Amino acid sequence: MEKNLRKVVNSWCMYDWANSVYSLVISSTIFPVYYEEVTKNVLPGSKVNFFGLEIVNTVLYSYSLSLSFLLVAFITPLLSGIADYGGKRKTFMKFFTYLGGFSCIALYFFNGNNVEWGIVFSSLACIGYAGSLVFYNSFLPVISTPDKFDIYSAKGYSLGYIGSVLLMVFNLITIEFPQLFGFADGSTAVKVSFILVGVWWIGFAQIPFKYLPNNKRAGIDETHIISKGYKELVKVWHVVKKHFVLKNFLIAFFFYNTGVQTVMYLAALFGSKELGLPGSKLILTILIIQLVAILGSYIFAKFSEWKGNKISLLTMVFIWIFICLFAYYLRTENQFYFLAVIVGLVMGGIQALSRATYSKLIPINTIDHTSFFSFYDVLDKVSIVVGTFSYGLIEQLTGGMRNSTIALGLYFLVGMGFLFLIRVPLKEEFKLAKKPISN
Repeated sequence: MEKNLRKVVNSWCMYDWANSVYSLVISSTIFPVYYEEVTKNVLPGSKVNFFGLEIVNTVLYSYSLSLSFLLVAFITPLLSGIADYGGKRKTFMKFFTYLGGFSCIALYFFNGNNVEWGIVFSSLACIGYAGSLVFYNSFLPVISTPDKFDIYSAKGYSLGYIGSVLLMVFNLITIEFPQLFGFADGSTAVKVSFILVGVWWIGFAQIPFKYLPNNKRAGIDETHIISKGYKELVKVWHVVKKHFVLKNFLIAFFFYNTGVQTVMYLAALFGSKELGLPGSKLILTILIIQLVAILGSYIFAKFSEWKGNKISLLTMVFIWIFICLFAYYLRTENQFYFLAVIVGLVMGGIQALSRATYSKLIPINTIDHTSFFSFYDVLDKVSIVVGTFSYGLIEQLTGGMRNSTIALGLYFLVGMGFLFLIRVPLKEEFKLAKKPISN
């Protein structure tokens, strides 16, 4: 198909607009704060009863995230291989979108006394979000040329931040002034926000569902499609093993992404538990992070055009190491706000540029983009599993979250070491070469 078509590219970017409300409202701000608030007094020591097991509420939340992403890491590689071979890329993207959206809506019925309900449906929402991303990301090299990867990826993330902020602001207004909207109290407004996330996510996803291309292949034997899916993955694995730059980038990505994602998912809980900040201030802080992230994604996209992807990524990872060290000594509210601005600056940039860099390193002549992105997605999910699990485990063993930030800093340090080993082709080289430079 013809690439860089404005309508197709814009529709692809709109999926970031659609699903990022989950990332902001459910995974980062309102739901974690609401969850911690309604469960902290269930049992002494902020413990909850989860299917007969007594466990600290925040530790349970960390572990539930770990399990969710572990399940996604197991199932999406198979589905990705099937998607490439059988032409099911958009079909699976739809399935996970609807799973995530309707699970968000189901969270309306979580009130703190039914912990199992809240954990199960927040986990299903997480699976829907994470599962849809591998298929969404794999469309980037299908709809655009390599010289446009950086700017299109940044545009997607920026739209996501803008859309999620708009819904978040509306949610905050309803929570602060519930009577104006006919709600009995702020708690009801909070639960309605979960419904709005599901409706927003599913509703705006119809735009990319309409305009993104189908990748149907003729002559496919449906009876052997599962085995073919595994074979597609084996083929990709052999390519990755022989591709020095691609392999080292994936290793680097695994380690630094462990830190990035853990900070994103657990920052609100850190502020609540370690600093005692009220929910309204925590939500406002995450909102600031989102706004700064819009600017950050474009700043580092431009910086990568000037200095290249490698230098840009190394710069951001170095800043992340500083963030982890600063968090360990964090004591005041103003310090927390300062750190939030720095996090926002590099959060959008490192996510957008990582996706774009990986797209550049995939062999240009490949048609199995989803299978290649499944490797990227598996590492993304497994890194979240490692990060959230180790964060929760350290909190459980030490009784606090501060020591966990040191572990995250070590992950960033290892990731930086592997980044030094890679070389990313420049924009001019894509115009001259038929395939990416491998060393």
